[in-house]
Amino acid sequence: MADEQTIPVVDLEKYESDDPEARQSFIESFGEGLREFGFVAVEGHDVPQAMVDDTYDVFEEFFDLEDDVKRQYERPETDRQRGFTPFGVEQAKDNEKPDLKEFWHVGRELDEDSELADRMPTNVWPDEVPGFREQTLQLWDSLESSAMTMLEAIADYLGAKRQTIADKAEDGNSILRVIYYPVCEGFEEPGAMRAAEHEDINLITLLPTATQSGLEILTRDGEWLPVPAKEGQLIVDTGDMMKRLTNETLPATTHRVVNPEGEPEPRYSMPFFVHPHPDARLDVLECCVDDGDEPQYEPISADEYLTQRLEETGVASDDD
Repeated sequence: MADEQTIPVVDLEKYESDDPEARQSFIESFGEGLREFGFVAVEGHDVPQAMVDDTYDVFEEFFDLEDDVKRQYERPETDRQRGFTPFGVEQAKDNEKPDLKEFWHVGRELDEDSELADRMPTNVWPDEVPGFREQTLQLWDSLESSAMTMLEAIADYLGAKRQTIADKAEDGNSILRVIYYPVCEGFEEPGAMRAAEHEDINLITLLPTATQSGLEILTRDGEWLPVPAKEGQLIVDTGDMMKRLTNETLPATTHRVVNPEGEPEPRYSMPFFVHPHPDARLDVLECCVDDGDEPQYEPISADEYLTQRLEETGVASDDD
C-alpha cells in the first residue's frame, strides 16, 4: 500500500468532537476538498479495517465459484440492482467497450411489511459461502452510519440545515457493490479498461481500501491523478445526484480504474453508493442558487433519475 495520499485527507473524529474549532476545521476541509477535487480521503471513521478484510474474504470465495453457479444469482428482471452481474455486462456511459469486471450488489435489508418492500429489490444471498449475508450486512450498516454523518457535514458546509441531505438518504436505496477485476485477456485492447472513465450516479460514494491501487481521478486541469489504496481510509466522492442538488457547487468528478502494469494481479474493491429514498426530490437546494439566478437543473425524483442512468450503463433495459 502506498504511504502518500494525493488527495486531501480529513479526520471524521474532528467533526464528531465537542471542540467547535475542530468541528469547523473538518467542515471546511471536507467541503473544500470535495469542491476542488471531488474526492477526499477520510480517516477517523467507524468502519474497522478488519471488517473490510473479512468481507473481502467471503467475496473472494464467491467469485472463485464456477460461472454457471454465480449466474444463478443474476437478476436482470430487477435491472441487476441486487445479486450478481457477470463479467462484461456493464459499460461506462458513452463508452463502446464493457468494463473488465464482474460484481455483486447488496441493498437495504427490508422487513416484509415495509412500505418499501415492493419498491426496492430483495437482496440475494448465495448458499455456497458461509457467513456471506451476515458479514456483508455488518459492513453495509457500518458504512451507512459513517455516510449519514458525512452528509450532515456537507449540509453544514453548504449553509443548509444539518439534516437537509441526510434526511433525503433516510431509508435510501443505497448499494454496496463488491467488484472483482480478474486477470484476463483484453488489457491491451484499445478502449478496454477495468472501469472506463465515468461519474457516479448517487449522492456520495464511500470506498473502503481496495486490495490494489488503480483508481485515478480527472483533475480540474484535465490531468489524471492516481489515488492510492491506503489501508484504513475511506475514499469519498460526490456523484451526479449531489451535483444536481448543489447546483454544481459540489461537482461529480470523472474517474476510472486503469489496467495493471507489469505482472497483473486480481483487484477487489467495494464502493458503497449512498442513494436517496426513491421519492426524495433532487431539486436544487435554495442555498446553492445565487439571488437572481435560476437553478441549472429541472426537478426530478431520485427514482426517476436512477432509472435513466441505469439505462445508460447497459445494466438496465430501456424496453417497456
